[in-house]
Amino acid sequence: MVESVERLADRCLLPGFAGTQAPAWVLRRAAAGLGGVCLYARNVALPAQLAALNARLHAENPGLVIAIDEEGGDVTRLEAATGSSYPGNLALGAVDDIALTRSVVRSMGADLAAAGIDLDLAPVADVNSNPINPVIGVRAFGAQPALVARQTAAWVEGLQDAGVAACAKHFPGHGATSLDSHLDLPVVDEDPHDGALEPFRAAIAAGVRAVMSAHIVVPSIDAVPATISPKVMTGILRSELGFAGLAVSDGLEMRAIAGGVGILEGGVLALAAGCDLLCIGGGLAGEDITIDLRDAIVAAVKAGRLSEARLAEAAARVDGLAEWRSAQASTATRDPGIGLAAARRALHAEGSVRIDGKPVVVQLSSSPSQAAGVVPWGVAAPLADGGARVTAIELDRAPSTLDGVLGEAAGRSLVLVVRNLHRHPWMAALVEAVLARRPDAILIEMGLPACRPAAAAAYIATHGAARVNGAAAAEVLLGT
Repeated sequence: MVESVERLADRCLLPGFAGTQAPAWVLRRAAAGLGGVCLYARNVALPAQLAALNARLHAENPGLVIAIDEEGGDVTRLEAATGSSYPGNLALGAVDDIALTRSVVRSMGADLAAAGIDLDLAPVADVNSNPINPVIGVRAFGAQPALVARQTAAWVEGLQDAGVAACAKHFPGHGATSLDSHLDLPVVDEDPHDGALEPFRAAIAAGVRAVMSAHIVVPSIDAVPATISPKVMTGILRSELGFAGLAVSDGLEMRAIAGGVGILEGGVLALAAGCDLLCIGGGLAGEDITIDLRDAIVAAVKAGRLSEARLAEAAARVDGLAEWRSAQASTATRDPGIGLAAARRALHAEGSVRIDGKPVVVQLSSSPSQAAGVVPWGVAAPLADGGARVTAIELDRAPSTLDGVLGEAAGRSLVLVVRNLHRHPWMAALVEAVLARRPDAILIEMGLPACRPAAAAAYIATHGAARVNGAAAAEVLLGT
């Protein structure tokens, strides 16, 4: 049967929706052949609820690709309410034990498979070569291409061994940027052949089922964003690297695309460039955008701007991933202790980091990235769980005077908790000021440990802010 252009276009769409139950329009469009749906934290309440939601969706269409961003660490959708049970990439990279990474991710994959997820939009395969990168940071395994490559391959193997498709992102490498593509259009001056492609080569060699594009401009390759660049998505990904799997666009409503060519035109150009599945719905979560995008694709085919053969090829790749997932019979099971065990190994501590039983914990917070969203983090809660009588203070700016904080901490252990200190001058200045008056204060860095003040004699780097990273730090502070 020759499928209609409209049906082929629908098969290439990956929208989102609001709520913990599927709206009528999603069920209707799923039954009519929609490519997939992308779930976010707003769709997740409890494991049983999520499994029921996905079973309902698959009942309408067994070939529907249900995707989610579950990286572990700072970026979690399954555990956005509590923080992740698994450390993220930077922690795994700090340990750099291939078997450990596979075991951690296999357990995460078991969680995803039990929930009915088909495609995990992870791992981040970016080489974080720019320490001030505002959107990658701890989401990357590290700054060395070889390390990131072997960890990426292990991550892919662990997840797919659990029967869930992996998606290496953000091609051809978002690590060298200084802007967030959710908000701007980053430009990467480095040639990705100088290292950024290495982890993607490793992912492809490991059999990764999908690759996600980056909304970045790489002037050495093309003048347009990679997502809509045939030179990148077909020339490099397909021809040079030999990838034959599913190419997924990053979210089309991100400013790097929406603020440039626009969402609808961006979708058409992404398909023409070589993307197969168009991610939409992080912010626009209604049926309207799905209809508009389908109609724009159909119009482009009728106008000769997008070939029907390219559209059919894209839809076939979506089908291929769904068929792969349906053939999986994984025996992977959740390992409830593996995440904390990995977080313990990733933790680095120096100096006198033991506390008394009634610490003052001052957490310096900044706005989370759009990729991570709002997820609990820190050490105050796990310290309290461990029996400490904690006074928790959270600051999102420097106070006019330190007298209140220091007065509260007089005669008590003082713990300063930060995330990415190197990116926030007000935090760095405040930490320096506190350490000048309390040199015994313990500084805990739960982001990228790129800036350790000289005065910080007692220092802990967790390499991430997952719940288990905080728990591992609390154990060290309590001496348990």
